Amino acid sequence: VDVFQAWCGPCKPVVNLFQKIRNEVGSNLLHFAVAEVDSTDALEQYRGQCEPVFLFYTGGELVAVVRGADAPLLQKTILKHL
Repeated sequence: VDVFQAWCGPCKPVVNLFQKIRNEVGSNLLHFAVAEVDSTDALEQYRGQCEPVFLFYTGGELVAVVRGADAPLLQKTILKHL
């Protein structure tokens, strides 16, 4: 889940990375979403930050958090939790 604030929008540069990984591993294993923190009470702790935050869930449980658009770390985290 790409967590963002309305004033800066979702992290568009990593969309291509996500699409590439999804094509490599298959569309049934991996799902991406975006969530605006200002309209989601459960994400209140991420408000007021100027860097993108990526939340990784497996089986409905939060398993990892990556702060910043670090493409190699995002890819490593995704592949680790598949």
